[in-house]
Amino acid sequence: MTAHSTRVRIVGEEYTIRSEVPPEHTKAVAAHVDAAIRRVLENPAITDPGKAAILAAMSITDELFRERAEQAEAAEQMQTLSGELRRWLPPGKRG
Repeated sequence: MTAHSTRVRIVGEEYTIRSEVPPEHTKAVAAHVDAAIRRVLENPAITDPGKAAILAAMSITDELFRERAEQAEAAEQMQTLSGELRRWLPPGKRG
């Protein structure tokens, strides 16, 4: 794969990210991080950018964990449904 250098701006700071993913993906990720940090900085009690970045990372990680749990639940439901449907098939087609 070809590495791309993509310039992004997160909370006013410019970064050059070198990655094998398409630049559009890198820009979307950076925009998501920027928005998460800015949401944290809306709280007047939080002024330290480092603290804001950590709290934003925790928020993004929480999103990830919730999505993973939902995906695992959906996969489990699909397995259950698949097993139920197999019972309706003739014995030779249940493989």
